[in-house]
Amino acid sequence: MGTALDFINKQPGGLNGLIQRFHDEGAGDIVSSWIGNGENKSIDPQTLTNVIGADRLTELANKFGMSNEQLSGLLSMVLPGVVDRATPNGQVPADGKVDESTLSGALGGLAGLFGK
Repeated sequence: MGTALDFINKQPGGLNGLIQRFHDEGAGDIVSSWIGNGENKSIDPQTLTNVIGADRLTELANKFGMSNEQLSGLLSMVLPGVVDRATPNGQVPADGKVDESTLSGALGGLAGLFGK
């Protein structure tokens, strides 16, 4: 699951850069819902691929030994929770980095969705 951390933290600008990419690619309402205090909007793998960029997705998928479809599916499930937990009270960390405790909390919530 370090894939999500690696993906976020290696964006130019970290989490701030990722948020900006969502806005630049027309998905700002989705990422804003993850940052805000309301319900997190879901993101489909194709929209996520558009935000990330196909070349970057392929690079990351190859790095982690996954297909593009596997990686975009995984990130579409994990990113909303990670961004939500990384932005308590709607505040992005000053350094734009997401730590492992944030990821662990988000994954715990995800596991709860699957009854584990």
